Amino acid sequence: MEVDLNRVADKLQSLLEAQIGKGNVYNVVAAVQSYDRSIDFVGCAGTADPQAGATITPDTPYFIASVTKMYTAAIVMRLFEAQRIDLDAPISKYLPASLIRGIHIYKGTDYSDQIKVHQLIAQTSGLADHEKDKPKGQKSVMDELKAGQDRWISTEEAIDIVRTLSPRFAPGKSGKAYYSNANYRLLGAIIESVTGKSMAENFQEMIYVPLGLRNTYLYDWTAPRSDDTPATIYFKKAPAIIPKYLSSNISDGGLVSTAHECLIFLRAFFEGRLFDKTLLDRMATWNSVFFPLRYGYGLMYFKLPRFFWPLPLPEFIGHSGSTGSFAFICPSRSLYLAGTVNQVASPSKPFFLMINLVRATG
Repeated sequence: MEVDLNRVADKLQSLLEAQIGKGNVYNVVAAVQSYDRSIDFVGCAGTADPQAGATITPDTPYFIASVTKMYTAAIVMRLFEAQRIDLDAPISKYLPASLIRGIHIYKGTDYSDQIKVHQLIAQTSGLADHEKDKPKGQKSVMDELKAGQDRWISTEEAIDIVRTLSPRFAPGKSGKAYYSNANYRLLGAIIESVTGKSMAENFQEMIYVPLGLRNTYLYDWTAPRSDDTPATIYFKKAPAIIPKYLSSNISDGGLVSTAHECLIFLRAFFEGRLFDKTLLDRMATWNSVFFPLRYGYGLMYFKLPRFFWPLPLPEFIGHSGSTGSFAFICPSRSLYLAGTVNQVASPSKPFFLMINLVRATG
C-alpha cells in the first residue's frame, strides 16, 4: 500500500506540537527517515531560547549529551579496525599508571590494571559513575548540578571521584553492566593517547569531515557560537544552566548537533561508512544496564515488554542522552530517528516519543 507522505508529515508534526506543555517539555525537534528515504521528515515545536523568545527551527542545534558515546565508540572501532587499538588489551597498555591507579578495588582485590578496553565501551568494567554515584556522606555531581553548582570536571578529577566510590562488580562479570560516564572518559583518554591528538581533532578528522557535518561540534563554554546557540535544556520548569559541565563532558557527552546531522551520522554508523559493518555483530553484545535498556558497544537496545503497551512494539538500537536526546534505528520499520525533548527530569519521555513517531508513520 502506498504511503501518503504528506499525511505522514502532518501526523508527525502534530505529534511534536502536542508535546509542548506536557511533562515540562518546552521545545522539541525530531527527524524521521526511512531506509529508502521515502519518508524524510524533520519537525519541531516550542521555544528554543526563552530569554530571546527564539522559536525552535528544524536546524536549531541541541546538546546530544550521551548520544556522543556512539561517536566515541565509532572512533574506537575505526582505530580497532586500523589495528591501533586492541579491544582485548588492558587499559594499562594505553593509559598512564597515575590515571588508573586504584580506580577499581572490589572486595579487597585491585582490578584496576585488569580492565579491558572492550569493557569500557560495553559498560562492563564495573567502574562507578563519577556523575550520579555519591561519595559517602556527600552529594553526587548530578545533585550539585541540579542545585545550580555548575563546574568543569576534567577527566583527572572525574577519575579521582571514581576512586572514592565503590565499584559495582569485578570487570567482565558475566551478564553484568553498569552505566558509568567514567568508562567513556577513559576511552577518550585512550583515543588521545593512541592518536596523539585531542578528542576535538579526532571528532573533526574521523566524523565531521568524512560525513560532511558542518553543524556538529564540541561545546566550549569559553567560546560559545553566538549565531548558533543550542536549544535550552530544562530541569523540570527551570532552564538547566550548566555550560561548564557540558563543556567538560567531551568523550562521554559533549557534542552539539542538529537532528538532520544526527541522521547522517546514524546512517553512516549502521551502513558501514565509519567502520566495517561486520563489527556491528560484536557491538551488539547486550547486557542489562537498567530496565528496560540493554547495553552493547556504545549502543543501547530498547524494547518495552508487552504489558507496558497494548500493541506489539518494535525494538530500537542507538543511544539516548540525559538531556532528552535520542538517536536510534528501528529495524523492523526500517526507520532512523533522532531529536530531543530537552528535559532532564523525564528520562522516559524520548523513548515514548519515539514509539509514537514510529506509529505515526503508518
